[in-house]
Amino acid sequence: MSKTALITGASFGLGYEFAKLFAREGHDLVLVARSEERLAAVKTEIAVKYQRPVNLLVVDLSLPTAPQLIFDELKAMGIEVDILVNNAGFGTYGSFVNSDWYKEANMIDLNVRSLAHLTRLFLPGMVQRKQGKILNVASSAAFQAGPLMSVYYASKAFVLHFSEAIASELQRTGVTVTCLCPGPTETEFQKTAGVERARLFTLLKPMKAAQVCEFGYKALM
Repeated sequence: MSKTALITGASFGLGYEFAKLFAREGHDLVLVARSEERLAAVKTEIAVKYQRPVNLLVVDLSLPTAPQLIFDELKAMGIEVDILVNNAGFGTYGSFVNSDWYKEANMIDLNVRSLAHLTRLFLPGMVQRKQGKILNVASSAAFQAGPLMSVYYASKAFVLHFSEAIASELQRTGVTVTCLCPGPTETEFQKTAGVERARLFTLLKPMKAAQVCEFGYKALM
């Protein structure tokens, strides 16, 4: 019987590559993102190439009500999530003292709160079934402070430490938690964060998104 993977931020970047990868490996999909048009295009591509069932949820995960809405919608559809991929997130660049607080708060809501809330909602069912996998996408930024990207780096530190802690709590339950911490990667992240010319991306050769996802998938499995 096919397993169902829920992937957030599935319209571009790592989320898009994860969607194709999980479909290729025979999983049914629930894809979550804000862009209905882009999600529809991804669904069509997967249906044509991999012939896998794809359910779409057009949701802004930075909204506090979004995780519960997703959980309730899937419950009403009778869909059990076997694998949760918390991938959605974004970054900002610049001095914190001059930052747009509402954008920073929106980033905390997406990178931290929604990830923790989705995990809390879907985890009990996994534990009850004695099987399930959670993949939280952090970053190599999780291992140090990041001047000019202070809140982003801190948000990824949360993801890493949260993942490590609940992984320990879930030992012998049949449920695993994996935290993926990629370095510079070719996605839309750089443009969104405004760091295309930052030394992190000009001095180091970014990895391909598909490579990162292959690595993360193997680790998860």
